[in-house]
Amino acid sequence: MSFINYLSREINCKIVYYGPGLCGKTTNLQYIYQKTNPDAKGKMISLATETERTLFFDFLPLALGEIRGFKTRFHLYTVPGQVFYDASRKLILKGVDGVVFVADSQIARTEANLESLENLRTNLAEQGYSLDKLPYVIQYNKRDMPAIAPVEELRELLNPHGVPEFEGVAVNGQGVFDTLKSVAKLVLTELKRGGG
Repeated sequence: MSFINYLSREINCKIVYYGPGLCGKTTNLQYIYQKTNPDAKGKMISLATETERTLFFDFLPLALGEIRGFKTRFHLYTVPGQVFYDASRKLILKGVDGVVFVADSQIARTEANLESLENLRTNLAEQGYSLDKLPYVIQYNKRDMPAIAPVEELRELLNPHGVPEFEGVAVNGQGVFDTLKSVAKLVLTELKRGGG
């Protein structure tokens, strides 16, 4: 889970954005990166092959304060959305502290959302994690698109346990920081409890 760097007095936490292909994971990270103070963030790294892309960067949110004299640095990752990149997804989930599931609100993507959520549960279980015990939030993205499912329907399908959920339009930033703040708060609460 979280990694403590005693030299720099930082606790490093890993948050993974998970979801089906083209649901807006990358758009979320790019928006956060653009709006984060340059002094508080590292470089955005894009690991791209011909067909898949993984993004990650780290930042030190100054407003979140310290835990036992340590600053908290968050490392944000996206996973490739397509199912055939399962090995990459598993690798990215290693050591995860919090998960944001980005669901595509379009009705036509319902099956892809369900498959991706099931895949997330399976991949976490293989590493000894349970989604029900991890800091976890859901973002219903693409709320600006035509032919979207009502939030009640998405909630029934994707959020039976009632984790924090947010409506989003990642391209314009709607819901992006609310989602991030919520998962970051859950991760910090878990850390303070000594779970990390």
